[in-house]
Amino acid sequence: MENVVLTIHLILALCLIGVVLLQRSEGGGLGMGGGGGGGAMSGRAAATALTKLTWIFAICFIATSLTLTLIAAGNASGSSVINQFGGSQPSPAAPEAPLGTDLLPPVPTDAPLTPPRADDVAVPPAPDAPATAPTPAPATGN
Repeated sequence: MENVVLTIHLILALCLIGVVLLQRSEGGGLGMGGGGGGGAMSGRAAATALTKLTWIFAICFIATSLTLTLIAAGNASGSSVINQFGGSQPSPAAPEAPLGTDLLPPVPTDAPLTPPRADDVAVPPAPDAPATAPTPAPATGN
């Protein structure tokens, strides 16, 4: 069905181009001149017929364009190019923060998430004092 509509669409496009090129130019621009040769139809009747034919081809061209759009939308519902080749889609990764937006230096990956409390930190002994084990802090009622 899609190929039939596409073929009709292409034929209409060529006919529309031909009819527009056959029309006599009515002003300056690139088509100045335009012979006044006499034919079976008078100039006025030929212009009216070509104008009507242009409208018919244009309406049919727009109709086939909309039909092709609807057919393509129906065929593409929920499918992906990756699915057609049998590949797997990559999982979305968390975006990295852009450089220059963070005021703090980067934290090493092995660093703890929270800093230690003051009670947990052992005070190093003075250089001339003997080394002793730190005394535990008294327990509070919290």
